[in-house]
Amino acid sequence: MSSIGKIVKISGPLVVAEGMRDSNMFDVVRVSKKRLIGEIIEMHGDRASIQVYEETAGLGTGEEVESTGEPMSAELGPGLIGSIYDGIQRPLSAIRKICGNNLERGVEVTSLEREKKWLFTPTVKVGDNVEGGDVIGTVPETDIVLHKIMVPNGINGKVKSIKEGEFAVDETVCVIDTGNGEKELSMMQKWAVRRGRPYSKKLSPDMPLVTGQRVVDCLFPIAKGGVAAIPGPFGSGKTVTQHQLAKWAEADIIVYIGCGERGNEMTDVLNEFPELIDPKTGKSLMERTVLIANTSDMPVAAREASVYTGITIAEYYRDMGYSVALMADSTSRWAEALREMSGRLEEMPGDEGYPAYLGSRLAQFYERAGRVISTGKEGREGALSVIGAVSPPGGDISEPVSQATLRIVKVFWGLDANLAYQRHFPAINWLTSYSLYADSLADWYNNNVSADWMTLRGRFMAILNDEAELKEIVKLVGMDALSAGDRLKMETARSIREDFLHQLAFHEIDTYTSLKKQLYMMKLIMNFHDEAEKAVAKGADIETVSNLPVREKIGRFKYVAEENTDDEYSRLSTEISAELDKCKEM
Repeated sequence: MSSIGKIVKISGPLVVAEGMRDSNMFDVVRVSKKRLIGEIIEMHGDRASIQVYEETAGLGTGEEVESTGEPMSAELGPGLIGSIYDGIQRPLSAIRKICGNNLERGVEVTSLEREKKWLFTPTVKVGDNVEGGDVIGTVPETDIVLHKIMVPNGINGKVKSIKEGEFAVDETVCVIDTGNGEKELSMMQKWAVRRGRPYSKKLSPDMPLVTGQRVVDCLFPIAKGGVAAIPGPFGSGKTVTQHQLAKWAEADIIVYIGCGERGNEMTDVLNEFPELIDPKTGKSLMERTVLIANTSDMPVAAREASVYTGITIAEYYRDMGYSVALMADSTSRWAEALREMSGRLEEMPGDEGYPAYLGSRLAQFYERAGRVISTGKEGREGALSVIGAVSPPGGDISEPVSQATLRIVKVFWGLDANLAYQRHFPAINWLTSYSLYADSLADWYNNNVSADWMTLRGRFMAILNDEAELKEIVKLVGMDALSAGDRLKMETARSIREDFLHQLAFHEIDTYTSLKKQLYMMKLIMNFHDEAEKAVAKGADIETVSNLPVREKIGRFKYVAEENTDDEYSRLSTEISAELDKCKEM
């Protein structure tokens, strides 16, 4: 039921209106004759505090506020893929047709295009019993995404009629006899963004989300349906890392949320993604991507809506049985919006002015991730993995947003400004980062890649930790004071850092590394270390061993094309043995 009130107070994005007794929490409202979009976030009697998602300059007290009687909802259906939306799911391409390059206030456009026709192919027939989550038909949304039209949750019954052919998203394609009347279904459904979509069962995170980034897949893996945080100071590579994960992670659908980030970063995505060819399909990456752009010059309050809209779209594709990866860049900007609104509501502040409910809001967002069995009779398996960037001021991760995030997520990819300035990409610090999924993924790696995978990973981590301790000794007494065994450890650690962990994002081969090739690289480095250890024990000179020609070839193995890795690995394994055997004889 809609109600109309009057504005009594305006404080930035916060508008307070009286006479809203018939409204509910989180109802969407239209503010003033400009029809600005807002959302009720607090109710006291008939006074409603409204978070306005557009610029409020020029509003005055006494102007009308009209409630729509519905919560903030996302339109879900064919046409999402390849679109770029603002924070409240208005397509920027449609807005541009109306008002040009300058975003005007109060523009009303539908999230999904109503004129475009989609080819609907039924998968059920008249007389079939269906329930919420069942697929009633399919639509080829792009060349690589088959959109499954599902019965909205809460609707059960018998198919009375179903059509085949080309229809707009809001046209009726199926009629369900529910027993309490007939329900007409179109290819589009709406879902309140603040409420997670239901599922039948949540599965354990025992399968990795393969990214092709060696430091992630080997040392700090993320599970399908897992959550990860990428905190780091300005310039340390958060956005570039998320771009790499969006391009190469083994996900069917990518949802990329630019939450309060600079406009040029979203421009990079828009320029790069259409040109990038998906290696699995040979098609443009945009054919499986949804972009939500809420840049830093857009209204602050809309950052919260952009995060919820993005994860609702991601859950929708997860329910179809797809693996979805969601990139949120950055949740710190969303937290800043929460802090501003909390201050204007005159709430009691928590740490550094953030609201006391910051942790619970972040948890509600991240906990919508997971690998699940969908609702419906067939029970499709889908996964939603969430990777959130955090931008702590000055790179200080002891601040509230970073700490609240770390209490929720299970993977911490800590970016290091010093590594970034040394041109080490990805600048993920191997001494401070961690993954709590590693143990639960061990069986998958051992069964699907190699029984040696976790052993090699453990040895890599041990050598890198030993190197950190040895560096402190070297600072005090110099390299010459180390034993030959310790100097070899330092050399192996350098090889791990420079040859394995360092990865060129813009190199056509090195930008992505398969798990098989990663295994070969780990084996080559450790084979050399083990053979060199034997040679040094037999009296070989450590300088000679460190400068053998085969070491450079091991380092260049990452530039070998995937189809040539088997032959090159065999050849290098033989060379390692031959060169170190000569050292033993000297």
